[in-house]
Amino acid sequence: MVVQSAARAGVARQAEYDSTPEMTGLVEYLVHVRDRDVPAEVLEKGKHHLLDTLAAIVSGSRLLPGQLGIRHVARLGGHPHCTVIGTQLRTNPVNAALANGISAHADETDDSHLEGRFHPGGGIVPAAFAAAEANGSTGLHFLRAVILGYDVGVRFNLSLGPRKPYSGGHSPHSTGPLFGASAAAGALYGFDERQWRHHLSFTIQQASGVQCWIRDHQHTEKAFDFAGMPARNALAAASMIADGFTGVDDALQEPNGFYSAFSTNPQPQRLVEELGSRYEIMRASIKKWCVGSPIQGAMDAVMAILASGPLQPESIDRIEIELPDDRAALVNARTMANVSVQHLVALAIVDAGVTFASVHDDERLHDPAIADLVERTVLTANAELTTALPPRQVILNIDLRDGTRLSHRTHAVRGTPANPMTRSEVVAKAHDLVDGIMGKDRASRLVETVLDVEHAPSLGELISLLQF
Repeated sequence: MVVQSAARAGVARQAEYDSTPEMTGLVEYLVHVRDRDVPAEVLEKGKHHLLDTLAAIVSGSRLLPGQLGIRHVARLGGHPHCTVIGTQLRTNPVNAALANGISAHADETDDSHLEGRFHPGGGIVPAAFAAAEANGSTGLHFLRAVILGYDVGVRFNLSLGPRKPYSGGHSPHSTGPLFGASAAAGALYGFDERQWRHHLSFTIQQASGVQCWIRDHQHTEKAFDFAGMPARNALAAASMIADGFTGVDDALQEPNGFYSAFSTNPQPQRLVEELGSRYEIMRASIKKWCVGSPIQGAMDAVMAILASGPLQPESIDRIEIELPDDRAALVNARTMANVSVQHLVALAIVDAGVTFASVHDDERLHDPAIADLVERTVLTANAELTTALPPRQVILNIDLRDGTRLSHRTHAVRGTPANPMTRSEVVAKAHDLVDGIMGKDRASRLVETVLDVEHAPSLGELISLLQF
């Protein structure tokens, strides 16, 4: 309702800005969003995603993509305004956002949004953290900016219109976090209407990313595409506008606007649809397991079967994993351990469970017991599962040599909106990710600080905990 009235009000102002209703409605919402109240349940969910993403950054800072990102920005230098998480290094907001974004998606630990087709937190949280640190923001403003990022990032992707997943063109995994990160950064810089318009124009000019990331076998370019690049570009746009750069008042407007460049079937009205009443963070997923999103249901299934007791690998004749046919290929026998569904199901059976460390141990791909079980595993692309609701369903059948069949169908994947993780589960996952890196005491203080962030007059305590 707020957006509809804002859009109507914007019609009268088009003489000043010559603006589309969508841009007018979006900007008028953004100008006042910094101090707009957010429902308590949305703030709580926001803290879950904030904690989950910060934990992903800490753990990712010790993985190869994160280490490369940190080394790169250390060589670039930069005025020491902002923290590179997991280090004592400080640099400018643009470089900090880049390094922290790469760490956030250094593996498959970070969150996702199914309809939006991207990983929101990996790009949005690093951008918001850099902007908040650069501007001395309160904890509440920081948290609200993160929540806003999910709202705007998802809506920009939806406004591009429907298309078949992974069918080519610009990757939503890059555009979604870019616009979300830019919205979060703009809110924390406190832009006025004119600045917001130019900030969005500078953001649109930097929109990039194509889906060749699917062929990245080390997760390094993928980490850049999914999170590092969007966070960096968002802070570049925000910092330039804050320094007085000017631009186009409405980069959505045709001819030669955003939609003509990026979509053959745009739906621009979705950009402001239910903005202020439908919070996209409530529709985002936190991964129970630190593996690729299409594998979450398979891990739920194998752990449900193992709950009745461990299985001896030699007792198994055949394993069949049925995945939705639009994403089975993404996780089929991959050379990275944490995105190979056959390997992970076999690993869970051999180890009677999984940990963050075990799913990231690429050497286990050559474990004879696991490799032997993988040889007896069949992956089936199931078209029925692609349209089944709730989405991301998986069927797992394990045939034993004595003729017994063990089966489980994951309907609502744990961590998705249909089956959300509890606060205690999110906390337990965060400890699994960071305890071995920052120590249990420091990790406990990090958890406590994030879960009370809305009451913090500054981010000083959070910043100090993330510098080590």
